[in-house]
Amino acid sequence: MTKKLIPRSMWSFPSLRFPFSLLGENEDEWLQDFSESSGLSVYEDEDHVFVEAALPGIKSNEIEMTFEKGILWIKAEKEDEHEDKTKKYYRKSTGSFSYRVAVPGTIDETIPPEAFCKNGILKITFSKTKKNEARKIPIKEG
Repeated sequence: MTKKLIPRSMWSFPSLRFPFSLLGENEDEWLQDFSESSGLSVYEDEDHVFVEAALPGIKSNEIEMTFEKGILWIKAEKEDEHEDKTKKYYRKSTGSFSYRVAVPGTIDETIPPEAFCKNGILKITFSKTKKNEARKIPIKEG
């Protein structure tokens, strides 16, 4: 078995702090997919910018979202408690999400963004401003 060093960029992942590979032949592909998946997608078309954020298990009333100076900040926190006295069972779990992203393009601040949450995916749609065409400026004699 040959030992490979994991790149310095991957040292921050606690499960990957080993000087050799535990993943086998396709480790490079897996590590690349793992490091690039953030749960956040940003894309655009001619008239809109779309942001999609994965918030599994979060309800829409548990999400706080702000947009200021071109930065979108999505925060969500969930706390779940379950107690079953017949089984002497108690469970408490918490989870939180926080995404900050610079929204590309020229956003029309006069049109509020639309946000929908369905099946753990939050989708926000921003309207772009219409491109200003160059205009001739008349010059007055004076």
